[in-house]
This record gives sequence, structure tokens and C-alpha cells, in this order.
Amino acid sequence: MRILVFYQYFGTPNGGWSTRYYEFTRRWVKKGHQVTVVTAPYYKSDIKADGLISRQSVEGVNLIVVNAPDSNKDSFLKRAFNALKFAFISIYFALKEPHDLVLSSSGPITTAIPGLISKKFRSKKFVFEVRDLWPAGGIQLGKINNLFAQKIALSFEKLIYKNSDLVVACSVGMEDGVKKVNPDKPTLVIPNSSDVVLFSSITDRPSGFKSEWENTCNFIYAGSLGLMDECEQIIKGFIDSRMEGIHMFFLGDGAERNHLETLAKQNGLQENIHFMGLLPKKELVKWFQAARASFVTFKNIEVLHTNSPNKLFDSFAAGIPVIQSTKGWIATLVNESNCGINVDPEDPKSMAEAILYLRDNPTIAEEMGGNAKKLAIERFNRDHLSEIFLKGLIDTLG
Repeated sequence: MRILVFYQYFGTPNGGWSTRYYEFTRRWVKKGHQVTVVTAPYYKSDIKADGLISRQSVEGVNLIVVNAPDSNKDSFLKRAFNALKFAFISIYFALKEPHDLVLSSSGPITTAIPGLISKKFRSKKFVFEVRDLWPAGGIQLGKINNLFAQKIALSFEKLIYKNSDLVVACSVGMEDGVKKVNPDKPTLVIPNSSDVVLFSSITDRPSGFKSEWENTCNFIYAGSLGLMDECEQIIKGFIDSRMEGIHMFFLGDGAERNHLETLAKQNGLQENIHFMGLLPKKELVKWFQAARASFVTFKNIEVLHTNSPNKLFDSFAAGIPVIQSTKGWIATLVNESNCGINVDPEDPKSMAEAILYLRDNPTIAEEMGGNAKKLAIERFNRDHLSEIFLKGLIDTLG
């Protein structure tokens, strides 16, 4: 089978971004399938552009890199422009690149445009992956305020689902969102996954890890420091807690980083809260292994409770508990599996209590971490999810 993928954020473990499609596509290639990914540079990824369009190869996966870079530090208009630039250049490859099935992965939702072109003009099977619910997310976050623009965006969403032969959702919450728009559409849930092998193969301390941190209780947040992540919840929790013997490490970058650093300094936490910047995936592994627990936070908006964040599955792979503030499927999973602690995103006291509880109860934290590791191995293993995804594509192709 020849699979053509439109996905703007392809990256490998050498970068500091999600490796979802690197992991899946290289496995599909090993199964004998031909995979071409049309992608673009992302500021956290290791994939770079060479001219307007360049062809590269990663472990047998063919890459077509379109120089339409994206960053969550950019303005909404700049990001929208580059998303449309990527989509319309990608139409050429939808029309010319040999393939049997096309897979468009959003966001942005505009990645569906070349997929729809392939469906309409070449009669290829079209699979659409929902990695975040859009335009619901944009509307609830206040990024799409114009009523006319909302109607256009919602109509485009309906058009995509109507023309998709299969919709892949990254969580059961996202699947529910798809079903609300198109109840009869075939769906498949493929969450983000845990790299058990990677997290089991690296054991040394991260570079820059100070000796005085060896005997302290260390917490980490590894991911985007953007508006929707609302990492301010974490710092407010530390403000309300007693910081003795605790260090907090933010591993990542984003539009809110300066604000978070200022907030920490204003509250006298600069000796205990550290901002380490973007790090390669292999270096992140070391920080996870040096941590008592990790954080998963998002703004308290309904659509964000459906998210399937990589940092959650990395925490599972590392075998450490999570302190998380969403109210959807992740909260249910944490309750059922006892792999961490759910907190109220609008109550810093509950965050502080969770931090102190895990600091003061290392044995319980270790038990929760064991449950997290079990989830990584049994439910979110990349080999297993890759097989399910591939079978879904094969069945769709017929």
C-alpha cells in the first residue's frame, strides 16, 4: 500500500516535539508499505527546510518538506497564513504523488484540503485524523469570534467528515466530538503512545543536572508553554505549598514562558523553579527519570478536556505519576488506574496538596508510577497502536 500523509509537524527523537508519525510511519515501512509524508518545519522539530520544497528520507519514510514554518509564538494571522500556504502547495502532491490512500492529520484543519482534493479528483480513499477538535477549539478559546467565520469553519468541518472514509480520533472525547457532527461516520481511536523502549534504554542523568538535586523531590512539566496549556496553574500551586526539598523544572518553550518566569520571580520561587528550554526527546527521557511526578495542565475549557497530550504518555513510559487538571477521559483514566492525582484547574490549593502529598509519600508515588508503567506497556504501547492504525488503513482501502 502506498500511503500519502499530510502532517505539518513531523519530527524525530532528535528534536523536542511529538514523534507520533515518525514512530508509526517507520513501522509501516518495515511492514512493506510505501509512506510519503508531506510536512513543514516546526520550531520544536528537528526537520528543517531546504528551499521552498525539499525531499528527504528518514528510516525509509519519504519526506516532502514545504517551507511553511509554524510556531506557537507567532500571531494567529501568521500561523493561519503558513497553514494555508502549506495546504495549497500540498495540493500539487495530492494530484501528482503516487498513492493508494491519503491521510490528513490535523491540526491545523487545513491539512484536510489536499486530502479532499485527492478524494475528489483521484478517487483515493481519504482518512482524516483529529488531533484536536477544530473549529470548536478556536471558538471556545476566543480565536474565532466572527459569527460568519464560525459558520464557514463549522461547514468546512462537516464537509471533511462527510467526505472521509474513516476518521481517526486521538481520544474518546474527540471521537464523541466527531460523532456529534456526523453520527454515522466510521471512527477509530488511536491515542498518542508511550515509547517504552526509549524510556527503558536511557539511564544516565540529564546534562546540567546539579548534584544538589540528587536528594531533592523533583517535579517536571515537559511540553508547550502556551496559552491553552495554562501552566500558571502549576506555579500557583507551588505558591500555595511549602517548597522545602522541592524543585520544579519546566522543559519546553512557548508564548507564555516569559510570563511564567516573571510570576515565579515575583513570588520568590526562582531558586526552586527552573526553566530549561527546549530539549531533544532523548534528553527529556533523563529528566522524566529524575522526577517524582510530572504535570499535565490545560485551560479549563470543555474542548481541551478531550486532549491526548504527549507529556501524559511520556510520563507513563517513564513510570512516574501525573498531577493533571483536565476533566475528561484523562481524569477518568487516572481515577480508574491510580496512576496519579486529579486536581481542580481553578483551585491552587488542590494543586499544592497534590505536590506535597507526593513529596511526603514516596512509596505511594512509586506505586502510582508502577501503575503508569503498566498502562504504557499494556494499553499505550507504540507497536500495538501502530498495528491497530495500520489495520484501520488497510480495511479502509479494502
